[in-house]
Amino acid sequence: MGRRIPPEFIDELLARADIVEIIDSRVPLKKAGREYKGCCPFHDEKTPSFTVSPGKQFYHCFGCGAHGTAIGFLMDYDNLGFRETIEELAGRYSMIIPETISEDNSAERRKQADLYGILDLANKHFQLRLRETESAKNYLIERGLSGEIAACYELGFARESWDDLLNSLTAKNISRKDLETAGLISSNDQGRVFDKFRDRIIFPIHDQRGRVIAFGGRILGDGEPKYLNSPETPVFHKGKELYGLYQALSAISKQNQSLVVEGYMDVIALAQTGIENVVAALGTSTTPGHIELLFRRCDEIIFCFDGDRAGRQAAWRALENSLPSMRDGKQAGFLFLPDGEDPDSYVRKLGHDGFYEQLREKSLPLPEYLLNHLAEDIDLSRMDGKAKLAALARPLLNRLPRGTLKALLMQKLAEITAMDKQGLADLMLDQPKQLSGRQKVTSPNSKKHSLIGKTLTLLLNQPELGREVNNLEYLRLLELAGMDVLSEIIDIIKGRPNLTSSAIIERFRQTVYYDRLCELASSGIELGDEAVKTEFLDAINRLHLMAIDQETKKITSRSTKLSEKDKMRLRSLQQERLVLKH
Repeated sequence: MGRRIPPEFIDELLARADIVEIIDSRVPLKKAGREYKGCCPFHDEKTPSFTVSPGKQFYHCFGCGAHGTAIGFLMDYDNLGFRETIEELAGRYSMIIPETISEDNSAERRKQADLYGILDLANKHFQLRLRETESAKNYLIERGLSGEIAACYELGFARESWDDLLNSLTAKNISRKDLETAGLISSNDQGRVFDKFRDRIIFPIHDQRGRVIAFGGRILGDGEPKYLNSPETPVFHKGKELYGLYQALSAISKQNQSLVVEGYMDVIALAQTGIENVVAALGTSTTPGHIELLFRRCDEIIFCFDGDRAGRQAAWRALENSLPSMRDGKQAGFLFLPDGEDPDSYVRKLGHDGFYEQLREKSLPLPEYLLNHLAEDIDLSRMDGKAKLAALARPLLNRLPRGTLKALLMQKLAEITAMDKQGLADLMLDQPKQLSGRQKVTSPNSKKHSLIGKTLTLLLNQPELGREVNNLEYLRLLELAGMDVLSEIIDIIKGRPNLTSSAIIERFRQTVYYDRLCELASSGIELGDEAVKTEFLDAINRLHLMAIDQETKKITSRSTKLSEKDKMRLRSLQQERLVLKH
């Protein structure tokens, strides 16, 4: 939590930032009424469909569906991370990020700097041990690795000793506590402290700045586990880091493509043959964070996994985690290797050109893989088979962002199931996306669902209306999809009344609300301010009535006899309903 940037600072930053100025410095814009227009930088087009609203401080492309705030634009256009974007904007407007002057955070920064230093010393120690150990060098030679590639990836070796690293680093006045925090030593139930990595080839893991943040180790003999990774530490989080990314950054940018494999040796073997745009997950599935990290650097990701059951399971998890990031212009593919092959063995057999030929000819595009996988073991000649396919596809397609890819997949599914496109679209909306994991909500009918959407749209177009809501505590009880996000936004507005739409939406960037809120904010409303206010208050009134009906139904559906308190509450609800109706 120490490195967390306060949301209030981001609010203030967006209040100072001019989205028109920021985008116009990169994409030429022309004034069109109250808004600005230009050709979208995220897809090819001749007729401008990219709109920037100075009032909402928000952009939207009606061609590809790209949308967001000034922060989102810089992240996508300049390939920046969230923190990098905040730092750039803060510098532009001469603002100091609060966490950088916090004493607690300064202490945390110093602690992290110490960890980087300790890990660097450990890395140098392991590299020295590799140079000194013939058996370790011979193992790498037998695996076909050159000295140059070993140096590029800074490979090392941990001796078959319980305290080689421990003694080396404590002699440099590094405490055992710090070594344990860095993930370099462990202890047993008797309190004995020992090196975590023993008799292993060491693969240092770097962050994007080239700093060593962790290690992976491959046993030299036949022991178990075959591979061992550092535990999570203050500087290492498996779900956010990719092995080999630092070395691959230049190639990924140049080729506009990244290749994801399963293991350290796969990365290094491919890199040695000249395939340098390759990375691997760190003992975990490919996460949504990994996907976003790569898509900020390139437009295409190819997952190259073994063709066995485990490899196919890993590929399917990668597909599921890729769906929310499949904005128009982004592509993903899947290459399954022949039985008994992994990328290391396969590239040695085929060579650089042969391996690339397989990537081009045999990799399945994500849409094709998705539909093929779902259709396995389904008889599509039967009506119930087509219904099953549509049911299986529904939650997956609902995870795709709005855009051309989603529309084309819907069209293809309609063809396969012999449904009309509108009927299929209605089916997809029949079970709306869960907006938050914080509470379970009932599946509303489309009319109720559209009421929440309408209320949010009106509120995001005129945020000050949130101050007009006086019955929020009661509305929170309404079990309706989207009610949680509506009440949260109203809370935010009541606490900070002058927020723009973009600042409100930015509060939800790291949640599943974000894309839906962007879509609603980009909806045009052809109403004057007073008409918007009237419509909004009417919508709130209708939601209040629904909350009354919900509570009434709960009371009257009880199996036990109603108490006097229940009867009094029912009378109160009926009276409240009459007041609202008139």
